[in-house]
Amino acid sequence: MASFNITINGKKSTLEAEPETPILWVLRDSLGLTGTKFGCGASLCGACTIHLDGRAIRSCVTPISEAGGKKITTIEGLSSNRSHPLQQAWVAEDVPQCGYCQSGMIMTAAALLAEKPKPTDEDIDAVLGTHICRCGTYQRIRMAVHRAARGRTR
Repeated sequence: MASFNITINGKKSTLEAEPETPILWVLRDSLGLTGTKFGCGASLCGACTIHLDGRAIRSCVTPISEAGGKKITTIEGLSSNRSHPLQQAWVAEDVPQCGYCQSGMIMTAAALLAEKPKPTDEDIDAVLGTHICRCGTYQRIRMAVHRAARGRTR
């Protein structure tokens, strides 16, 4: 076991974990933050996407040893009451179907908007096209990202 100082959703924590433990399992099993989902376990589907120092990463393949001294943001930390513009846009565009991939998609979209406040369709497709949505809501996802970028939540 090793000790890691990490800021998770704005709160500083000291965690004990094996250095190679994926961040996903530390979040879900040790901290009870279950909004981040396990999908493929191989960085292919994006369901496990979180922010590490503001950058979207796949937590299923990123060891906790890479998070030491850094800031982690999960879907729970994006907003405390689901008021983030992307979360509201997701609802306004009826994006969620089964909902399993949605937290990872929203985290990736949030990182995109932080980097490019007015993304093009190509920008959106480039980052969110790496996620797998079995319900096939990609067109709605694109509309929701544009809606959030315009600041329209309703």
